[in-house]
Amino acid sequence: MFTCDAASIDLTPLPSFSSPTASLLPTTPAKTPEKSLLGIPEWLTQINEDISRALERGINIRQLVAARACAIDSLLIALFKWFELDKTDLALFATGGYGRGELSLYSDIDILLLAPNEIGPDASSKIDNLVALLWDIGLEPALSVRSVSDGVEAALDHTIASALLEARLLIGNEALQDVPIQIVNKQWSPRAFFEVKIAEAKARYLQHNATEYNLEPNIKTAPGGLRDIHIIGWVTKRYFRVSKLYDLVQQNFLTEKEFDELSFAEGYLWQIRHHLHELTGRNENKLLFDYQRDIAQLMGYEAQPDDQPNAAVERFMRDYYRCAMQISTLSEMLTNHYYETIIEPQLPDDERPKKQPINARFNQVGEQIAMAHHRVFAQHPESILEMFLLMGQYGIKNVRTHTLRALKIAARGIDQIYRDNPVHKALFLSNLKEQNYLFHRLRTMNRYGVLGNYIPAFAQVTGLMQYDLFHRYTVDAHTLFLIRILHRFTDPMFSEEFPLVSAIFQRIERKEILVLAAMFHDIAKGRGGNHSLLGETESIEFCLAHGMSVADANLVGWLTRYHLLMSMTAQKKDISDPEVVTLFADLVGNVTHLNHLYVLTVADMNATNPQLWNSWRATLMKQLYSQTRRILRADIDAPTNRQDMISATRAQALAMLDNVNNQHMNRDEVLRLWDDLGDEYFLREIAEDILWHTEAILNHPPIGLASNADSPPMVVLREHRELALDAVQVFVYTQDQINLFAVTMAVFDQMNLDVLDARIITATRDFALDSYVLLDRSGTLLVDEDSQQELKQRLIDAFKNPTVPKLTHKRIPRQLKHFEVATTINFEFNEASDQHIMSLETLDQPGLLARVGQIFLQQQIEVHAARITTLGERAEDMFYISDRNDEPLSADKLETLKTALITSLSLRSDNVES
Repeated sequence: MFTCDAASIDLTPLPSFSSPTASLLPTTPAKTPEKSLLGIPEWLTQINEDISRALERGINIRQLVAARACAIDSLLIALFKWFELDKTDLALFATGGYGRGELSLYSDIDILLLAPNEIGPDASSKIDNLVALLWDIGLEPALSVRSVSDGVEAALDHTIASALLEARLLIGNEALQDVPIQIVNKQWSPRAFFEVKIAEAKARYLQHNATEYNLEPNIKTAPGGLRDIHIIGWVTKRYFRVSKLYDLVQQNFLTEKEFDELSFAEGYLWQIRHHLHELTGRNENKLLFDYQRDIAQLMGYEAQPDDQPNAAVERFMRDYYRCAMQISTLSEMLTNHYYETIIEPQLPDDERPKKQPINARFNQVGEQIAMAHHRVFAQHPESILEMFLLMGQYGIKNVRTHTLRALKIAARGIDQIYRDNPVHKALFLSNLKEQNYLFHRLRTMNRYGVLGNYIPAFAQVTGLMQYDLFHRYTVDAHTLFLIRILHRFTDPMFSEEFPLVSAIFQRIERKEILVLAAMFHDIAKGRGGNHSLLGETESIEFCLAHGMSVADANLVGWLTRYHLLMSMTAQKKDISDPEVVTLFADLVGNVTHLNHLYVLTVADMNATNPQLWNSWRATLMKQLYSQTRRILRADIDAPTNRQDMISATRAQALAMLDNVNNQHMNRDEVLRLWDDLGDEYFLREIAEDILWHTEAILNHPPIGLASNADSPPMVVLREHRELALDAVQVFVYTQDQINLFAVTMAVFDQMNLDVLDARIITATRDFALDSYVLLDRSGTLLVDEDSQQELKQRLIDAFKNPTVPKLTHKRIPRQLKHFEVATTINFEFNEASDQHIMSLETLDQPGLLARVGQIFLQQQIEVHAARITTLGERAEDMFYISDRNDEPLSADKLETLKTALITSLSLRSDNVES
């Protein structure tokens, strides 16, 4: 039972209440005057201060959450008496977390006033006065007032039933002390209550993406949060008739070690929660970027001399994620253990899982695997890895809990001697070759210590996160997710989403090559140095030690080293330039390397950030793959220079034109127009967009004479779902002018439109053909014709007015405020286009391109093409630029431009969006 020990923490005592006074009994809706509150608000503030100072002195957080519950107990008991509720037949209960005796600084105060019968007017009046005072002193209680019959009906709601299970009598009618638990027992069978709580947990998990590794986790409700500990108590305490988690140890349901692990993890989360409440002054449970650095410092995570800027907060979050994984693992195991030992034996025979022997060491029990006797792992250490292989071979996804418990203990014995055993090496490699349920098997290995002990380097990256918005998962979660996506390439359900890569992966015979590359590609992160090079060395050593051929080991090592090559080339270089593709092909070397790298890269991008992969990136990757494959296969029909690529694109567009209803487009007019559009256009546009542009231009008055200088600007819009849902593609066709890019960016900025992609091309007759993919922050541009017309008119008006519209002042989004991205600018001269390629890396921020456009205008820079890439909080954009006479820029001009851009982009707004 919960007991108070507030004295040991030296909390400020509750002010004494001499006798009831009229001033404490509100008679009007007006708030009780401050003078009549007897110093209670100040006392509440002081005990919070006392608790914070006690934590600083090293007092255990478990004592502190209990001490605050004790303090609130004393207050509520005193007020219960003050309002003479002790003279009624009411009972006052603490429920929920408060009932458990667990209160952080601003936790909800859940209380229940329970009456044996209907509550009379006198008692009701006293309750109203109590509630009014509680609100006036700032306690904001979650108060329920019920008769026993009301409680019976309310308990049909499982959330109310859960709160009643924690009910603790504070004062009042002692005859009602056991009524809350009796109500729950009456309304809920053990099985029904278990099933509804598990369903609730699954729904809760889905609300948090079913992962412990959210960037801004809710430490109460997310997977691995405090709720995962609570559910253990909810489903077990009523059956075992205990009030504390430790009592389950004495019931032999929980082991001492499991209790210690849960207790430590719970205490860690309580510390975080305490600091969250103290920093925010409210019941805040979401560990936002706003608080992560401060809490890391408060909990003793300090930067070391050789640390990277974010190392301290990354260590803090790594420990949080490890703690969360430990809690969710134990919660899942213990709730399943309850089902298997308490619920399952009471099921009808036809519902109980049937046992079938697999071999002398393992049985299949229903859809789970189980060891045949409790000494399997001790007597046969190889069976640790054998079990996972059998799961793949027999299509078994889950493990019985008594086996998981034994596995967790056995995994601690995996040492260098175990790793050096040839039988164990062969079994581990066989596990990677067996593709069935590979992700689920590796996930269980990771959660129960097998994977981290067998590959110690993997244990180092477990829970390791990068403090940015781009990498959505910890290294271990990302790695396993990557392997899961590899398996999707064999699933017909995903063949439409990944047509080419699926076909390639299915033709690769040695799929364990890619699995090993996936496991090692990020394994050296967090150590400093080049993680790709370090990973290459370790992966080759591992493969050779496991009996793989030198050729296979080198392929795994090569993939580990160059796992970023293809994505960086496709996204950051101009793959319409044959020279770029040829250099990439030289690095890749052969088609086998290319096939493996393509598959790994697509899976890696999908596993890094769900928002990263889209049709646009898929097209870039496919284009680079196809062009490179032709070069490596020495395809004599492959385009090998700019003119060949231009001819190939025109031929493809013409073939599409011939295959559609094109009666409204004259073929000769189309060809004449295309001759006017210039080479760059056909290098940078795809056939589908070329047809769209062509139709729009030929239908734009005067038809066929768009080169007429008096022709008004043309702006057309269409839906574009390749880069993002609800994206809009805008095509602008107008006379070229020196401020065109700056004007366009400023208009987009004014209308709160984010640029996802930009293609800026000048036709041979000095007409601009600019295409943009936009995302509307309000989400209305696609469906609102007025907004579409406003955008068109604003652009047309701006093109006619040589003055660039003034930029609007935008607040920086809350999440971006917490990241520092140094602005870096590099220039590379491209001989083929006779232009400089400017690469810009900086913090993504509102109005970024509008500010860049203004600098280009001020510096008299002509923009010929642009590629816009946003990776989390980082913008990585590329511009093809020259002077206004289409001449290359001098070294001095480049340096002046660089200085101007860095100066402009360093001016960040301190105003932050919530």
